[in-house]
Amino acid sequence: MHSLDSSLCPMTFATLVSFFLTLSQSLTLQSDIEALQALKLSVDPNMIPPSSYLTTWDFSVDPCDNIGPKFLGILCSSPSNNSKSRITTLELDGAGYDGFLPPRIGTLTELTSLDLSRNRFRGPLPDALKNLNKLTRLSLSGNFFTGGIWTWIYRLKKVERIDLSENCLSGRIPARISKLRRLTQLSLSKNEFSERIPNIYALQKLQILDLDSNMLIGSLPKLPPRLRTLRLSHNKLTGHITSLVNLDHLISVDVSDNWFTGPINRGVLALPRLSHLNVSFNQFTKMEVNNYFGSGSRLRTLDAQRNHLRGHLPVKLVNFERLEVINLAHNQFTGQIPMAYGQRLGRPWRTLFLDYNFLSGRIPPEFGPVAVRIRGSLANNCLSCPLRIPLCRGQQRHASACHGVTDG
Repeated sequence: MHSLDSSLCPMTFATLVSFFLTLSQSLTLQSDIEALQALKLSVDPNMIPPSSYLTTWDFSVDPCDNIGPKFLGILCSSPSNNSKSRITTLELDGAGYDGFLPPRIGTLTELTSLDLSRNRFRGPLPDALKNLNKLTRLSLSGNFFTGGIWTWIYRLKKVERIDLSENCLSGRIPARISKLRRLTQLSLSKNEFSERIPNIYALQKLQILDLDSNMLIGSLPKLPPRLRTLRLSHNKLTGHITSLVNLDHLISVDVSDNWFTGPINRGVLALPRLSHLNVSFNQFTKMEVNNYFGSGSRLRTLDAQRNHLRGHLPVKLVNFERLEVINLAHNQFTGQIPMAYGQRLGRPWRTLFLDYNFLSGRIPPEFGPVAVRIRGSLANNCLSCPLRIPLCRGQQRHASACHGVTDG
């Protein structure tokens, strides 16, 4: 048996020694390295721009043992004793990577943050994601992922923020998502989720719920009490919105473009922190404004256009001292424009759309000189509205359409 003579092949011997030393002295756990390799191999190499993060992933060096510009988007844990370093953060840049998310991603079990947003990843999300049970942040938005999420998402017990918006995900939102008790933000907008919104009242820490632009049906479930932002627009939701009156922390609500009916409840308008309310493109028939609500209100924007609102314009809107933007266009309001509205133009009302109603009579005198500073319209009503006033530009309804409409 011949011994290896290092003097005969010094380059080969040095290469072998270096290889085995690398394996034995590698800071990063080998399975983590293999997961990163699998991710890079899953991306079309022609879709990796020269200046992108993935071009810095050079596997001739250790991912967790480099100080220079290698492995951008990666953070590692500091090893203790003889343990290996683990990948704790994987956040790629939005460079347009086109590829798939490999199942091996599930071996990165120390990940606390995974962000692949603003790329072109496609295909189903692997069930192996359920193994990432230390995740606190998951952002896969702005890709082309397909399929459902019900088989794995409820296993991420430590997750605080989930953003899967702007994909092609479908199926139901699983009821077991209510097990994610640390969740503060859930964004599933601009997908193809269907069926009902599950009962998520148990998500007591949830502050942001964004489910807009899906195909959700049914009525509102009981929602978590600490919600600050609620976005449910562009779905097929039905029923009333009265249940929102119990959500005292709400700042912004958008339930536009659904099939909601009944009143825009006085308690919703009176929510103490509410700044933005969009209930447009629904089938509401009444707007309730209490006499004593409004003073001290934080409401700045009220958009109720394109509903079936009837009766006179609510005079008490003038009591909402911070209200700046009002859109009540394309409804069925009748009667005169309240004189008090004129006193609010520009103080602080800066946008006022009342067009496409059945309002009649003369307009308040303040609409003339102040109106040049106001964005809005009074067109397509039954008003006596001089065209020299900017808000009056555009025709009024034909007399036949105004038959029976009184100044009230």
